Amino acid sequence: MTVPVGPGSRVRLRFRLQINDGELVDETPDEGATFVYGDGNLPGPFERRLTGMVVNEQRCFEVASDDAFGPRMEENVQRIDRSRFPADIGLEAGLVVSFADAQDAELPGVVIGLDEKTATVDFNHPLSGKDLLFDVTILDVEQVSNEIARSR
Repeated sequence: MTVPVGPGSRVRLRFRLQINDGELVDETPDEGATFVYGDGNLPGPFERRLTGMVVNEQRCFEVASDDAFGPRMEENVQRIDRSRFPADIGLEAGLVVSFADAQDAELPGVVIGLDEKTATVDFNHPLSGKDLLFDVTILDVEQVSNEIARSR
C-alpha cells in the first residue's frame, strides 16, 4: 500500500534549498533527512507542498518570501550601544550575537556595522525577503499515527 505524505506520517526526504538566483542555501546528505509531518521541523508552507507526495516522487517549487521566512523588516535592524556587549567579545561585522527577547527566548542577530559608540545588529532571518526554490525527492513514507490535519 502506498502511503502519501500527510498528517501522522514519518517522511524521509532529500532536498536542496536555493535562493531563486541559484545560490545554494541548504541540502540534505544523500541518505536524506527524516521528519514527522506536523512536528514543526519544516516550515508549514514547505510541509504543505509535500502533502500527497509518495515514495520516489520529485518536485521543485518556489516558495515566496512571505510564505518562507517573511519579508525583510527594517525595524529588525537595531543600533545597540557597545557598552551592552561584553568587553572581550571582539565586535566585528559578520559576528553573530545572541540576545534574549521579552519572553527570554534566544534572539540571534548579525553585526552589520560599527561606529565608535554603537553596533548595528540585523535581527532579520538571513533568508527573510528572499524567494526560495525547494527541490525535494521523497525517499520513504511511513504512517506512524492516526493524527488528523491541524490548521497551521
